[in-house]
Amino acid sequence: SNSNFVLELDFEPFNASFPRPSMSKSIGNGVQFLNRHLSSKLFQDKESLYPLLNFLKAHNYKGTTMMLNDRIQSLRGLQSSLRKAEEYLLSVPQDTPYSEFNHRFQELDLEKGWGDTAKRVLDTLHLLLDLLEAPDPANLEKFLGTIPMMFNVVILSPHGYFAQSNVLGYPDTGGQVVYILDQVRALENEMLLRIKQQGLDITPKILIVTRLLPDAAGTTCGQRLEKVIGTEHTDIIRVPFRNENGILRKWISRFDVWPYLETYSEDVSSEIMKEMQAKPDIIIGNYSDGNLVATLLAHKLGVTQCTIAHALEKTKYPNSDIYLDKFDSQYHFSCQFTADLIAMNHTDFIITSTFQE
Repeated sequence: SNSNFVLELDFEPFNASFPRPSMSKSIGNGVQFLNRHLSSKLFQDKESLYPLLNFLKAHNYKGTTMMLNDRIQSLRGLQSSLRKAEEYLLSVPQDTPYSEFNHRFQELDLEKGWGDTAKRVLDTLHLLLDLLEAPDPANLEKFLGTIPMMFNVVILSPHGYFAQSNVLGYPDTGGQVVYILDQVRALENEMLLRIKQQGLDITPKILIVTRLLPDAAGTTCGQRLEKVIGTEHTDIIRVPFRNENGILRKWISRFDVWPYLETYSEDVSSEIMKEMQAKPDIIIGNYSDGNLVATLLAHKLGVTQCTIAHALEKTKYPNSDIYLDKFDSQYHFSCQFTADLIAMNHTDFIITSTFQE
């Protein structure tokens, strides 16, 4: 096949080699479950902590080293540097900014990312020292949460009519537009706060990816790039649907978008790399079409995928199985259900609106 997308069927069980919660009480507690699993592998003996050391040494942003540099070669060397750093930090005021002891930290082979003040850096150092001496899942979760990792975020809502005014009356848009615009404002504030607290001078970037509609008169839906009101670093970027006949100019229902999504995901990949000048750190999908594009992009770029299952299509149409032959040509339920299956099983984590989902 000359296509970029070849269907591959694997009849092994989903998640065959991946830890999976077996009790319903674990729903909503996936992070704790994973940390317990990770802890059991990392904390068998001291040597098991080398993957954590190697990750901290390799961790960087656009070539800028963070946390540790590669002169630290062993866990013993790491502990020694951390102890010397702790001794130094206890001798300075807690509110001392990182910039004032950056030089001393570099002498100890430690880099930016531990915190913005002596107190915050000391707290992070203590978490890692505790892990090296007496590891436990709760400390691992806290420590991983302090490592700066989220700078570029892509959020997908492909089926179009996504803008900040004059669109809420259109089909398939209203709730999703409001939800995502609220989401990105909160997300940007949280990212800016964390980056500051981590002692870094990095500008985050959030892109909402949607469909460009050349014929959407009276709206900004024909505009490639639009700044999100109330944010500093968040934009809506619009990419058109296209096929062998060229760009699709008019709006189509979300039930009819399926033939365009594979080519769309290739076009989106080029656009986000051009706009961000880097791979995103996480790709967030919304609804069946957005989640399928998120899956294709995450697979292509090798980045973390989040699936937001606002409403799984199969549960929205409870009798669709019985009447599939009758309605499939109009609503393409088989495409929707397959997209949900692919996204839900490929994704790294899932956020749902309801407990049943």
